[in-house]
Amino acid sequence: MTARSAYILIPMDETQKNHLKAYGIAYWVLQHDTEVSWLLNYKGGSYMFKYNIVFEDECLIRDISFKVIADLQSTAILQEIAQAEVNMDAIKLHKPPKIAIYSPKNKQPWDDAVTLALTFAEIPYDVIYDVEILNGVLPLYDWLHLHHEDFTGQYGKFWARYHNYPWYQEDVRISEETAKGLGYNKVSLLKLDVAKEIRNFVMGGGYLFAMCSAPDSYDVALAAEGLDICNIMFDGDPPDPNAQDKLDYSKCFAFENFELSMNPNEYEISTIDVTQTRSKAIKETNDYFTLFEFSAKWDPVPSMLCQNHTLVIKGFMGQTTAFNKDNIKSNVLIMGENKAAHEVRYIHGEYGKGTWTFYGGHDPEDYQHFIGDPPTELDLHPNSPGYRLILNNILFPAAKKKKRKT
Repeated sequence: MTARSAYILIPMDETQKNHLKAYGIAYWVLQHDTEVSWLLNYKGGSYMFKYNIVFEDECLIRDISFKVIADLQSTAILQEIAQAEVNMDAIKLHKPPKIAIYSPKNKQPWDDAVTLALTFAEIPYDVIYDVEILNGVLPLYDWLHLHHEDFTGQYGKFWARYHNYPWYQEDVRISEETAKGLGYNKVSLLKLDVAKEIRNFVMGGGYLFAMCSAPDSYDVALAAEGLDICNIMFDGDPPDPNAQDKLDYSKCFAFENFELSMNPNEYEISTIDVTQTRSKAIKETNDYFTLFEFSAKWDPVPSMLCQNHTLVIKGFMGQTTAFNKDNIKSNVLIMGENKAAHEVRYIHGEYGKGTWTFYGGHDPEDYQHFIGDPPTELDLHPNSPGYRLILNNILFPAAKKKKRKT
């Protein structure tokens, strides 16, 4: 290293040949007790950190684009970012967050985009599930992702189409055995207690991220606390016929005024999701959503979560594809939407000392991922804007908390 080459800059604009692995480098540098500057809105949300030949070698090994720059250059970049008239900011990342993925131990016939992203970016994580959460492990973690999940105890409403499939029957068997072993007579009651533990985790300062069916089923489960919304094939007895009128939306993180889907043959939990109700005119070729452009200096949190090399992201479907704007609470921050279709894709909020982020859809690079389809090969999509949103959330807890200005 020379006096003229004192920093490593990782650009995150169109010049970056592997955006997804670049996040892994930032995390890896943090693991080596080195501070990382996240340069919001500078070349797509670039990273900068003190030069070390070990870091340079790792960038080469992981085949990401980077520049070795002098002290004067790094100072000039920070001075440019600090100017009041530019929409940029420099956020210090201090400590790599400890990450947990809420995912069942038995093999499911679908993949999880967050797990794929973490694995590809080489960011370490632990897999935990109901038993671990009820045994109190959540305070050991900074960041929790909810795998494709149904917190209402209805097994994703897969019964009508898949109840004769071995994977479905195995999922029901394991879930019921686990619930019974923990003292619950219904899986829905087990899932409710898990949801409440997750709520406590966020309230205490944890960061929650959820995709696909997890966001809406989570809020529905909280709103339906004390009610039976499961039909007989899910829990052995009929649901409360007046459950809809008894929902308590105040318990939800993000959603309100939704209607339950009580029909067991309907592949839907509530009106929160738009998969079945969206316009027939929306096809893969014209399905897009737009990120909001926030003020980096005044709104650092959504600015971090929306860092990308494009503001227009191609849409993708899922069991929960996107959220009905009419069912979103007024205090929720909308970060990405298809305004013309009245669909919201990407939302964020605070709860207690922590935060949550919900992202609609199943896999950003597989438009309509079916059960049993092979996992996405991220080597083919190293610059995926949709996957970048996931990885923004993973690095977000490393930043020193900075409240939104008012």
